Amino acid sequence: MQWKDYEGNGMGNRMIRENLEHVKANIKRACEGSGRKEEDVTLIAVSKTKPLPMLMDAYECGCRDFGENKVQELVDKWEQMPKDIRWHMIGHLQRNKVKYIVDKVYMIHSVDSLRLAEEISKEAVKKGVTVSVLIEINVAQEESKFGTTCEEAYRLVEEASKLPNIIIKGLMTIAPYVENAEENKQYFEKLRQIYVDINRKNIDNVYMTELSMGMTGDYETAIAEGATYIRVGTGIFGERFYAV
Repeated sequence: MQWKDYEGNGMGNRMIRENLEHVKANIKRACEGSGRKEEDVTLIAVSKTKPLPMLMDAYECGCRDFGENKVQELVDKWEQMPKDIRWHMIGHLQRNKVKYIVDKVYMIHSVDSLRLAEEISKEAVKKGVTVSVLIEINVAQEESKFGTTCEEAYRLVEEASKLPNIIIKGLMTIAPYVENAEENKQYFEKLRQIYVDINRKNIDNVYMTELSMGMTGDYETAIAEGATYIRVGTGIFGERFYAV
């Protein structure tokens, strides 16, 4: 099946509904296993490349948090989807595109440099909004991934916290793709430790309440290590198919 051929049914596509039930059952089990409350973990439906009928089916099934990687795709969907959706920018954000989303996103997960934070602040001031952001850290130090280093994260948080119209809510990482989710436990542990260390500094305008980590293949492991946001795409919408 190609995404362009997908047709929603208005009441929640059976596949998406069943997938969501499965994911939520896993979240419940992971929370119970680690002594956490289910309501402390927010599921972000990663909807990049997915057509509107598919998003609407997820919406009809109760999803209100959606994650996008591309600015134009987020803007297009924001314009057409219900306005009670919380949009999360989870992909790499170029500074010249910040102006298009600062008044549309609920949170930007991918702040990986002071220059980007400064641009978000500047555009937020222009539009009279305050933007919640997460600092993205490349914990696994993968060359193919964006994110600041573990060492630089502390300085970045301190400098970005001084900027107007930005609120730092926590940290984010993208762990490596692995067959065994437990292999990523070390990276989630490391991110949580940095999170705790920063929180202890009591920096003004820094509220360490969110840890965005864990995707379709490893979100249960991430929950056990303290994730408050998990980003699930394939686990909800199925494997990606591209039109040829």
